[in-house]
Amino acid sequence: MRSSFSGLEIAKRSLFTHQAALSTTGHNVANANTRGYTRQVVNMTASSPIEAVGLMRSGVPGQMGQGVEFSSITRVREQFLDKQFYNENKSLGQWTVRKETLEKLEAIINEPSDTGLNSVLNTFWSSWQELSKAPDNLEARALVKESSLALADSFNHAARQLSDLKSDLSDSINVKAGEVNSLLTQIARLNEQIYRNEGLGDNANDLRDRRDVLVDDLSKIINLTVQDGEQGYTISMGSEVLVEGNVPTEFDSDLVTSAYAEDGSGDLNSGELFGLIYSKDRIVTGYQNQLDALVTTIAAELNAVHQTGYTLEHPVTLGGEFFQFAPLDPDNPKTAAERFRLHPDIANDVEKIATSARTYTDANGVVRVVRGNNEVALQIAQLRNQKFNFDGSGLEKIILNGGTFDEFLRAVVGEIGIQAQEATRQSDNQQTLVDQIDARRQSVSGVSLDEEMSNMIKFQHAYNAAARALTTFDEMLDKVINGMGTVGR
Repeated sequence: MRSSFSGLEIAKRSLFTHQAALSTTGHNVANANTRGYTRQVVNMTASSPIEAVGLMRSGVPGQMGQGVEFSSITRVREQFLDKQFYNENKSLGQWTVRKETLEKLEAIINEPSDTGLNSVLNTFWSSWQELSKAPDNLEARALVKESSLALADSFNHAARQLSDLKSDLSDSINVKAGEVNSLLTQIARLNEQIYRNEGLGDNANDLRDRRDVLVDDLSKIINLTVQDGEQGYTISMGSEVLVEGNVPTEFDSDLVTSAYAEDGSGDLNSGELFGLIYSKDRIVTGYQNQLDALVTTIAAELNAVHQTGYTLEHPVTLGGEFFQFAPLDPDNPKTAAERFRLHPDIANDVEKIATSARTYTDANGVVRVVRGNNEVALQIAQLRNQKFNFDGSGLEKIILNGGTFDEFLRAVVGEIGIQAQEATRQSDNQQTLVDQIDARRQSVSGVSLDEEMSNMIKFQHAYNAAARALTTFDEMLDKVINGMGTVGR
């Protein structure tokens, strides 16, 4: 037979189950705007039925249902979309860093403009052209001196900015490595907490959300793979295991150095950290080399011509070096463009600028310079249109050989522009892919307020119905207990 009190138990279970469903719905609504929050659902199952007590099978048709109960509260999440997000997010991090680096390079070179290196270089050649018209004019010589100082200052300034950018990238690498360390430590701690809580039979949904947010952040900095095991997430970067259970690996400079390879064949092959190292070692260093190749060629070619001419000094004196490079400090090494200088002798005395290629012997037998001769000044002015091999004294990859100084500078500017355009395109494409995948994740895991409101109404009605059923069973039992067996009293 049925128990007289089974109805109360069924109604009670329904009340508790739908109360849990309403609480979970409220939790979802409260976290609708929480980053990384995953929608949670209460999994309801029918309670195990029972048969009426008897020595043999009950004659009551069917088994007696015992209502509803919830077996678990779980997150609605798809791991496949998470893996897609990690793969695209690492490329976004790499291209974003390269884009930002190249944008800074464009600002440093500042071409095309009226104040960039090309403008200063044009002014320098023009001053020599003017000097060739009046080689003994001190004002024209002063103009050459000032334009030369301006040229050296411009190259020095651009080179210092490149060095500062390289230093900033080095600092950013250290910051990102520290950030990775912090994220790995937090993930390891959450692994431990989740393992402890779920060992008691609970689903640590909110802790898992916190851990997934950390992994999302980490996936933009480095390339990673994630495996979910009994001890929690095992996170690897290539063949390097970074987190296993509650044990994080120390992410130090030695690990970064050993994991990085410029061609992307190392364990570290993508992400912001890879982009920072590549930008520092390849992009910025590459353009430092181009700038060094340009100034060393200018200095070598101009000095070679200048040293064949005569100054205005007496007795007759051959021209010395026009440009020179400051001594290299081994404790603070600087690029050639940073050390590029106008020779101090010329900066202090414009008569030491050699413009004449001829001498004569006066009536007293004294050799003198033909002050009005402009052959050397004209040769130097004509260097502007000559083509040179910019070997850069053995520096790596030179952008252009067999071109003029202006063509070389334009080639450098053009390559920066092309690389910046490519980095912007790649960054925009990756941002679109990441946004698309994240939107798909949100469509699966995100909280829809309309859906939650619908669920809330549904669970509220079910709760009210269960409460009404409980009241009905209570009234029935009250009749049985207090209203039956009173005949004849």
